[in-house]
Amino acid sequence: METNSSLNKLQKKHKWFLLLMSSLMFSTLLLFISVTSTSTSTHLLNRRLRRNKKHFSLEVPLFVESKLPKPVFSVRTIPRLAYLISGSVGDGVSIRRTLKALYHPRNQYALHLDLEASAQERMELFRWVREENLFNQVGNVRVIVRSNLVTYPGPTMVSNTLHAAAVLLRQGGEWDWFINLSASDYPLLTQDDLLHTLSTIPRDLNFIEHTSELGWKVYGRAKPIIIDPGLYSLQKSNVFWLSERRKLPATFKLFTGSAWMMLSRPFVEYCIWGWDNLPRIVLMYYTNILSSPEGYFHTVICNAKEFKNTTVNHDLHFIAWDNPPTQHPHFLTVEDYELMIESNAPFARKFGRNDAVLDKIDSEILGRSPDGFVPGGWFSKEDTNKTIPEFLKTNNTDLKPGPGARRLKRLITSRLSAEDFHSTHCI
Repeated sequence: METNSSLNKLQKKHKWFLLLMSSLMFSTLLLFISVTSTSTSTHLLNRRLRRNKKHFSLEVPLFVESKLPKPVFSVRTIPRLAYLISGSVGDGVSIRRTLKALYHPRNQYALHLDLEASAQERMELFRWVREENLFNQVGNVRVIVRSNLVTYPGPTMVSNTLHAAAVLLRQGGEWDWFINLSASDYPLLTQDDLLHTLSTIPRDLNFIEHTSELGWKVYGRAKPIIIDPGLYSLQKSNVFWLSERRKLPATFKLFTGSAWMMLSRPFVEYCIWGWDNLPRIVLMYYTNILSSPEGYFHTVICNAKEFKNTTVNHDLHFIAWDNPPTQHPHFLTVEDYELMIESNAPFARKFGRNDAVLDKIDSEILGRSPDGFVPGGWFSKEDTNKTIPEFLKTNNTDLKPGPGARRLKRLITSRLSAEDFHSTHCI
């Protein structure tokens, strides 16, 4: 019995020993295969990376900015425009008149009366737009109901412009250029003239008067620090100065120019979305600069690599300044009419409310009847007192340019064909 028992124990130990040795040999084999495979794969991967290093670095971006899509420009033959028409207390009637003088069913319009205007005046403008059959049918006029308090020489005018641009980007569909105007601006040509001429030029151009020669503005605007109460108050009041002064910025170069401009959609998107931080940094810097509307967009565009070579140094306005010039231009009258026409500019400012020169522009340039729309390819003069025809929604590509188109063509051609055009961007 003892012999059998000892034999059984010996057999069991032998089996366990064989199982243990088999497991060790199998584990060793797996480890060898794994190490060999990993070494081979790593060697092959390193060879591929060395061979495709250049290709690999292009396909795997290091920063999120390089993943963003490039601007896509419209292929439409006839462009579309997006307008901001802004005003303050007492400007409701002037905004209506300017809108009708600028109206075309291809375009988009945002109207803004600031908080200095009464709630009643703002609601009257809203009701007028809502009750106009043409605007209801086409759906391209909107009133900014949540009004902003705007101080002209302060940053609130910049924020208001950016607000309207954001609204038009979100609600205005496809358009090609953004134009900011005030209630005291008025067109010197028809929209058919303007659209016809713009259809012949590149869509990436930005018409913005600018210079880096700041002159007295270094000490009068760039170095002083101001606060605009419109940023936090419900009542309009003048900006005020702090005693501290600051140095000129080192990370970007300051530019200045006109507050009125025509900006391409890609540049407007850049200012709103800011896929790099420049638009926001410059915006915060200009929060404390006097007359920031005359510098913010200019500084952004001239410090942005993507856009600095797209500028046309003109604000598309006829403006008459006193000598020596003051902060505001003088009001235009009939005496300025010929100079306005000779300027070839599509817009002029500043006009008094219902000044006689506006009636002269309506009758001699725009062909517009009192309280009527400007006739063109979309709407004949014979139809001005009739119901707006249904076909205008699909037939708004029919343009009938006139003398205004020839004047504007001369202005733009003279700018784009100048010998130093490409060498004078943002200098």
